[in-house]
Amino acid sequence: MELDPVANRPPPPWPAWHRIAFRFAATYLVLYNLPFPASLIPGFWKLAGAYRSLWFRVVPWVGSHVFGATITVHPNGSGDTTFNYVQVFCFAVAAVVATLIWTLIDRKHREYSRLHDWLRIFVRFSLASTLIQYGAIKVIQSQFPDPGLDRLLQPFGDASPMGLLWTFMGASKGYNVFTGAAEILGGLLLTTRRTTLLGALVALGTLANVVALNLCYDVPVKLFSIHLLAMAVFLVLPDAARLSRMFLLGQAVEPAVVRPVFVRRELNRAALIVRTVWVVGYTMLMLANAQSGRHKYGDLAAKPAFYGIWNVEGFVLNGMAHPPLATDVSRWQRVIFDYREVLAIQDMSGSRRRCAMTLHTDTKTIALKKRDDPDWSGYLAYSQPDSTTLTLQGTAGPDSVQVSLRRVEAPNFLLRTRGFHWINEYPFNR
Repeated sequence: MELDPVANRPPPPWPAWHRIAFRFAATYLVLYNLPFPASLIPGFWKLAGAYRSLWFRVVPWVGSHVFGATITVHPNGSGDTTFNYVQVFCFAVAAVVATLIWTLIDRKHREYSRLHDWLRIFVRFSLASTLIQYGAIKVIQSQFPDPGLDRLLQPFGDASPMGLLWTFMGASKGYNVFTGAAEILGGLLLTTRRTTLLGALVALGTLANVVALNLCYDVPVKLFSIHLLAMAVFLVLPDAARLSRMFLLGQAVEPAVVRPVFVRRELNRAALIVRTVWVVGYTMLMLANAQSGRHKYGDLAAKPAFYGIWNVEGFVLNGMAHPPLATDVSRWQRVIFDYREVLAIQDMSGSRRRCAMTLHTDTKTIALKKRDDPDWSGYLAYSQPDSTTLTLQGTAGPDSVQVSLRRVEAPNFLLRTRGFHWINEYPFNR
């Protein structure tokens, strides 16, 4: 890409459909990406919070009056809640209305080349910040940690598609680094105008894979990843004709035109400095945050007090002792303490259920909750005569339980120990 020696010449007029499409795309992309960049600037967090609060009022109202849906769940890590779908509908309607008003009141502009340049800058950096953030948590392996004990003991067929994907990704540090580095590379390339097309193409490839995984493994960020992919497509579109002539027709193409952002050279130099400082600082911050998250929630986090695998040696349910029969799914087979705030229980069939756990060492009690059943709760008193035995007594939902546990050594799971081999005389497919 090179600077256009006649960059100040008037751009050719756009067709009417082109202008209308741009008005809609500009409005929708701005609405969807806000409150970026205010959400990344400490002094503007209140402004970003006010923007989100606006939609927290509008979206439930639209959901109720337009779709007859009662929205009680706000964005919470899943990007595919009813709230998210109704919000996207609101963005689209707002963009249509804005496009109509814009078209009616703006009849003199025959093109929006300069406004398009600024919109591209906004989309470039919004997409770049997301790619760098998600790339960092993959490179550091805080998004997909090593499979935990309860995951490794879970029957293969009992896993959800998303759980299988998380296990697949977490089992390989190398693949985490590879995919994360690709996302960071795409994000970094998007931050400079000369490498924007290359960055958009890298992002297009990585995000197409992400969207496919989210759709095929039912990961609840489908809307979000599809929008990221659409932004990469938006950035590639101005060069689509040139790319088609070069790759499909084998024709020579003209260099791309890069117009200066500002007329004054001093402002362009200042923008270059600000851009460079932001890119370096933001990338380092995302890597540091990912490392911090790994220490808080990942494989480097502090282990719970009873970390390990505990076999159930005695089980009394509602006053009745249950022997270890494979057909008795009401009996616990083992209890796994893997994370500080999670307790995993396997029944005699091997099926696993996880409970949110709060351990109170002062009263020697464990409070339990289920994420998918807010009405369910448990409360267990514990005693530990020695390091290998543990007893639990109390309630688990509507039932009373008494459980005698014995700690066992974790097996040498093949998924952890197989490693890498250049030479395989036969496929090692187990």
